[in-house]
Amino acid sequence: MPIAKWATKKIRGTAVVLGLCTAVTTGLTPPLHAEPHSPLDIAVEAVVTAGAPGVYAVAESGGDSEHAAAGVARLGSGRSPDTDGRFRAGSVTKTFVATVVLQLVAEGRIRLDDPVNDHLPGLLPYTEPITIRQLLGHTSGLPRDIPHWNSPEEIDTRRWEVFTPAQLVREATQGVPLLFPPDTSFSYSNIGYTVLGMLVERVTGRSLATEVTRRISAPLGLRDTTLPTYQPFLLRPAARGYEQLRADGAPTDVTTYVMSRVWGSGNLVSSARDLNRFFDALLEGRLLPEEQLTEMKTVRPGVLGGIDYGLGIMSVPSPCGGPDWWGHGGDWPGYNTWSLHTEDTERQLTAGMSIDLTAPVEAHSAMLNAVAVTALCDSSAPHATTVLEKPDLR
Repeated sequence: MPIAKWATKKIRGTAVVLGLCTAVTTGLTPPLHAEPHSPLDIAVEAVVTAGAPGVYAVAESGGDSEHAAAGVARLGSGRSPDTDGRFRAGSVTKTFVATVVLQLVAEGRIRLDDPVNDHLPGLLPYTEPITIRQLLGHTSGLPRDIPHWNSPEEIDTRRWEVFTPAQLVREATQGVPLLFPPDTSFSYSNIGYTVLGMLVERVTGRSLATEVTRRISAPLGLRDTTLPTYQPFLLRPAARGYEQLRADGAPTDVTTYVMSRVWGSGNLVSSARDLNRFFDALLEGRLLPEEQLTEMKTVRPGVLGGIDYGLGIMSVPSPCGGPDWWGHGGDWPGYNTWSLHTEDTERQLTAGMSIDLTAPVEAHSAMLNAVAVTALCDSSAPHATTVLEKPDLR
């Protein structure tokens, strides 16, 4: 979700770093705990050393599960993050929404190349036809989002604002031209996924949250996965979420938040266990027929900071020469998430850290180049030679 003019610097393909971040990062860094004893332990400790308050990860390999945590769950507590806890998964929401949409395609209730205005007439103020496929793949040309915050402080003070999906679309598009003619380029759009959520509700006659539950969460037993929207509290968190928002150096706890501003694009709350289970079912073809899964995994190469993108799913070229990684990442105040998996799901990882927008670039880099590489690269494979860069998924 876009931050306005106060974002002072953007490293190519990496997170936005606020000008105030480097001066006060040390205020967020907790002391290290027990000596790490496994490669994954060492990797999550590297993220804490780089400036994250807390890190949690669950890796699966050949049926074996490994949990690792570093830092603290709450500043000042000395308690480790809970690897079974829940977190705000940000844009991982998009893969869930895309799965529901593609299920509706498989059921013959919509078609990928239907103009969305056929189902939601008058919603978008553009004469150019925009299709469901273009919304799923971020090739519609729709604006990215509404302006959520105009200063760091507003990330804190505007946390209680409530939006309806129609309001989000209207505020983002009224008087705003398309970024490009549909299907001629790529631009990551949260508003596109708001439209898709509204499409699900129009076609099914039920809420988006209900459809995610009945089609995905309930069949897979995802006990920690919800779309809370207007309920601001994060129950049983993996860790409290923090951002460095004030020049006085005191970190702000942003765990409690009304998520309606990212209703169809970043509203998901989940756990590492649930996300690993979801992507295992998705990639194994238990949620979508082969035709729709193939459509989802048909990617545009390198369009998202060097990462390939399909229909609501990412494909990350493995830096260690093994199979590509599939999944999605998520950015939200206080929570950075990666859920990445080999295509055969023999290796899976869901990991997060409890800071995002003001996290040092080094912490974001360590999430991919230490934690993900450790979990997803075969230890017998050559060492990774490519440095993965984090795309902006706000």
